[in-house]
Amino acid sequence: MSLMTSWVAGADEPGCDFPLNNLPYGVFDDGRGPRMGVAIGDFVLDVGAVDHGLEPGLFAAPSWNAVMAAGPEVWAALRARLTELLGQADHRAAVAPHLVPLEGVRLLMPFAVSEFTDFYASKNHAFNVGTMFRGPENALPPNWLSIPIGYNGRASSVVVSGTEVTRPWGQLKGPQDEMPRFAPCARFDLELEMGAIVGTPSQGMVSVAQADEMIFGYVLLNDWSARDIQAWEYQPLGPFQAKATATSISPWIVTAAALAPFRAPTPKRERELLPYLREPGPMLYDIDLEVALVPEGGEESVIARTNYAEMYYSAAQQLCHHTTSGCAMRTGDLLGSGTISGSTPGSRGSLLEMSWGGKEPLELPGGATRSFLEDGDTLTLRGAAQGDGYRIGFGACTGKVLPAVPQPDWTKD
Repeated sequence: MSLMTSWVAGADEPGCDFPLNNLPYGVFDDGRGPRMGVAIGDFVLDVGAVDHGLEPGLFAAPSWNAVMAAGPEVWAALRARLTELLGQADHRAAVAPHLVPLEGVRLLMPFAVSEFTDFYASKNHAFNVGTMFRGPENALPPNWLSIPIGYNGRASSVVVSGTEVTRPWGQLKGPQDEMPRFAPCARFDLELEMGAIVGTPSQGMVSVAQADEMIFGYVLLNDWSARDIQAWEYQPLGPFQAKATATSISPWIVTAAALAPFRAPTPKRERELLPYLREPGPMLYDIDLEVALVPEGGEESVIARTNYAEMYYSAAQQLCHHTTSGCAMRTGDLLGSGTISGSTPGSRGSLLEMSWGGKEPLELPGGATRSFLEDGDTLTLRGAAQGDGYRIGFGACTGKVLPAVPQPDWTKD
């Protein structure tokens, strides 16, 4: 597919994240209250104010959940109508008054998160982490090549890009400590992920193909992680408070329809999957990803570049497996892909891997180094699928690390 032209300023410019081919969904506020919007070129369209041809109630709340729940036929009808309104110049007079410059708006959470599940589905990431702690011969857990491993996280931890993240407190116990102590996290980390958003709910088991049809769209996702808190707490039940500080997502939902031309296959299986997890076709996407770090008062440096197609399990496989117990999936459920890492040092999606557990600190411009995040650091995730003369961008997923709050004096209670 080539570039679809639009009459909206900026939409046809090279490098634009939001051409007519994209039309991602978000929630914005330009001072007149939160409203549902569609990014196009240099603008956001107030979608509830135009003749979209759908039930007005779907756009009553500043959230895309009602549209998501309405199902694929409504999704397709809305996309077709928006493509017509923003692509055909004879609609310009009616639509232009409802375009708001992106520069002047505040972007909010695009949907209400029902549940959050985070997976561990990049083989490179799992192998790197396992090698650090167990050696290369025992790097992957015995079940890893057969099952998408994940844990149920906190929906309340999910925040939109731009939200500042406060360094967490927790129990820490180093190798030389006889007992744990309560202190701020000293090994705070990022995780470069994609998030898949469930549109239509389910009851009972669904196939991989059905799961794929349930997914409304995708966001960039940073699963902030307290590595030292996790090291003490994760056995025997896995991550808990180490993953509950914050999970940042990009403000625009890029629809599965916009990403359809960029389908990519999962890798060749080292162990045959059970029949219920086998895919009917390519289920990943060719999306270039990068992580940038800006120290307080410093300059930006890109510290990692990778691609979503590096994953071993697709979001559809993860969602399919999630339903096998009879677990009902809800509109607004968010599935984190797990850290996305490539096979080279420059493509690792976490500082834990980039610095090899802190033993090989990263060098930043100006001579600074990083093993883990420091207060004042700003992290930005970016992603885009590159087409023929256009790109499907996600916008930025940004968060700044603030110092830990002072410990309360609980003796006064």
